[in-house]
Amino acid sequence: MTIPAGETVLLSVASAHRDPAHFKDPDEFNPHLGRSGHLALGHGIHYCLGAPLARMEMETALAALLRRFPGLRLDVPRDQLRWRPTIRARGLISLPVAW
Repeated sequence: MTIPAGETVLLSVASAHRDPAHFKDPDEFNPHLGRSGHLALGHGIHYCLGAPLARMEMETALAALLRRFPGLRLDVPRDQLRWRPTIRARGLISLPVAW
């Protein structure tokens, strides 16, 4: 692909997290992966200083959620989930669950 001089190029760092050459089953949520090279909290000198706190908070929140709702599950087929149409950050419009 040739990109003409002066063209704007948008890069999606999030697409790196969906590379099957680096991530086994990149479309699956697996909280047991540990540190997997994910770039959500930055990298190198731009790495988020709050990353350890963010990880601890997420671990605590998910553990509490699953203790409170042990049968928590998706309430629709995965192909019915609707995603926000944005290039910046991928996110669900809604997350129907049952327990």
